[in-house]
Amino acid sequence: MRFSNILPAGLPVVTFPTTSSVAYCGIAVRAGTRNETPQQQGMAHFCEHLAFKGTQKRSAIQIINAIEGVGGELNAFTNKEDTVFYCAVQSQYLGKAIGVLCDMVFNSQHPQDEVEKECEVVCDEIESYEDTPSELIYDEIEDLLFPGHPLGHNILGNKEQLRSYSSADTQAFVRQWYRPENCLLFVSATADPLPAPPRGGAVRPAVGIDKAEVFTSSTEDFSATTPTAEVTAPPLGGAGRGAGSGPFLVRNRGTHQAHVMLGTRAFSANDERRWALYLLNNILGGPALNSRLSLQLRERHGLVYTVDSAMTCYSDAGLWTVYFGCDQHDVKRCLRMVRHELDRLMDKPLSDSQLKAYKRQLKGQLAIACDNREQFVLDNARNYLHTGHERRLEHIVRHIDNLTARDLQLTAQQVFAPEGITTLIYE
Repeated sequence: MRFSNILPAGLPVVTFPTTSSVAYCGIAVRAGTRNETPQQQGMAHFCEHLAFKGTQKRSAIQIINAIEGVGGELNAFTNKEDTVFYCAVQSQYLGKAIGVLCDMVFNSQHPQDEVEKECEVVCDEIESYEDTPSELIYDEIEDLLFPGHPLGHNILGNKEQLRSYSSADTQAFVRQWYRPENCLLFVSATADPLPAPPRGGAVRPAVGIDKAEVFTSSTEDFSATTPTAEVTAPPLGGAGRGAGSGPFLVRNRGTHQAHVMLGTRAFSANDERRWALYLLNNILGGPALNSRLSLQLRERHGLVYTVDSAMTCYSDAGLWTVYFGCDQHDVKRCLRMVRHELDRLMDKPLSDSQLKAYKRQLKGQLAIACDNREQFVLDNARNYLHTGHERRLEHIVRHIDNLTARDLQLTAQQVFAPEGITTLIYE
């Protein structure tokens, strides 16, 4: 059972009841990298950092101590389409946690000295990131697949632009996007022991929602002054179409190991074809050691330590990638093996026994993943933020069960066609 409601200030609330003594709560904001203008690159992630730097009621140290002082955990992350602040605490501290989260998200002050200080922290983060080519290459492939669009920009931004931001700049971004109606408060905790609701009524959520009402009510007038700007759709390019006709790019980064990525545009979070790619992706380079790419490149030939594939679904676009790292003289051989596995799925449908086995594996992985309650809550909160409903395991399983070998082959032919694959190599 799920409870959903909207507080007087316009903040939607969704709860995921549990019997655990540990409560998770958070605020998801529908604002990420794609909401930035060219003059605001890195702003969404920067504002995530600044939310921890104090409000009228709490200093930065008081924010941290309020949660960690009772043994809780307080964290946040920024994606291309959202920013999420969350914490885990014992259930008796849930009200405190919700109050702290709402205060820091909706009432952060961004004093100029903290903006300047935190800017250097993020610049150090950028330098660390740039020293990790296995991560940096993911951003560049997205930039190649979404040329000139915010979805292609890296989340951290660049140091020169960050150092130009003032407190007024960051507050303007927060005023535009951190409005209660553009956010979601999510809670996973035991139900409040109140009398049963009227027939057909909703179950009351866990205690602590009153804290959210206190801290969001003061933002109602301020948030209504700035309408949410329109978010531009990515440039045209369906599944199987990269930034060009199968471009092949090599960057000389002086790395000991070669880092290689193949990528192509794929399906959005609303495209029914994504289910076939979801299963194909797991077959090729999912987390299991028996994925086809792992068996071929690592287990049989010992050419790589890491090889995986990934699909990312945004609200109106998507991409699919393969990554591996290998000795530089093995790059061409590894690329031929990857191409061979892609061609196998394009040219020949899976047998009934293969299809059944791959479905069984994926459904088992999903069941285990759902047992990680923190990740389950975070994933469902983000899904609820963007779609208005949770992502139920039985719904996913039903789509997987309905897939046919022909569905997979047609999707492979569309997504894995060599002319649509962009290849990027760091050496």
